[in-house]
Amino acid sequence: MASIEVMGVVGAGQMGRGIAQVAAQAGITVHLLDVNEATAENGVEQVARSLAKLVDKGKLAADARGAILERIRPSGDYGVLADAGMVVEAATEAFELKTKIFRKMDEAAPAGAILASNTSSISITKLAAVTRRPEHVVGMHFMNPVPVMKLVELIRALQTSDETFATTRALAERFGKTVITSLDRPGFIVNRILIPFINEACFALQENLGTPEDIDTGARLGLNHPLGPLALADLIGLDTCLAIAEVLHSELGEDKYRPAPILRNYVAAGWFGRKSGRGFYDYSEKK
Repeated sequence: MASIEVMGVVGAGQMGRGIAQVAAQAGITVHLLDVNEATAENGVEQVARSLAKLVDKGKLAADARGAILERIRPSGDYGVLADAGMVVEAATEAFELKTKIFRKMDEAAPAGAILASNTSSISITKLAAVTRRPEHVVGMHFMNPVPVMKLVELIRALQTSDETFATTRALAERFGKTVITSLDRPGFIVNRILIPFINEACFALQENLGTPEDIDTGARLGLNHPLGPLALADLIGLDTCLAIAEVLHSELGEDKYRPAPILRNYVAAGWFGRKSGRGFYDYSEKK
């Protein structure tokens, strides 16, 4: 079983930079890619802020922060993946975009390198099929925020080899994560449960069953959840929640997965949650 010492992360957004951070903290050299180097550099700057908060809280030494940041190398060129043992895709939840990225990863990464997707719902088997190395493709679904959440959900495509799966599990455990395994089905385990819950909260809000605060407080105190479903949707991104709900609805064909109209309308308005400054709650003063 191979040990991963250099990896690539494609996508320097919230999930991608979180993956880059935990990998660098585990001593791995990371190539962080995005559409251009400036965007990737912005991702590294966000990691620097995240690590600075840990230093301020006494949870990380200042010199350790510097060493971690040195291991994250921003780039807009897939050519840097030539020495990577694994490349993780962490782009927007859109099948066409992900297949385009997977083809580029397949071309740039060395033979035998693992290609992983952080997708929340899209078939790993379908992504593997667009590459020349389907046996080296696997799903590696991190939870948000990556540096904080302890879970990694591994999804095995029909083509995934035993060695690929074992190497990926070992890497996730090296990151300090607890691993669960899901079959390659729409939404996998976590989002198969979570998205209908969030969607039902959207229907409740749409029907004026309660205010966002009432619905979220009910979930927090009545169900002992750390965060209410609407606040959690804002954290995930309403556009992402809608994309996953649409995959569940189209792939499983059951009406219970039908996205709530209010969720569609919020996304159409550009109200994506925390990242846009407004979702079910207003974050404009916090930006």
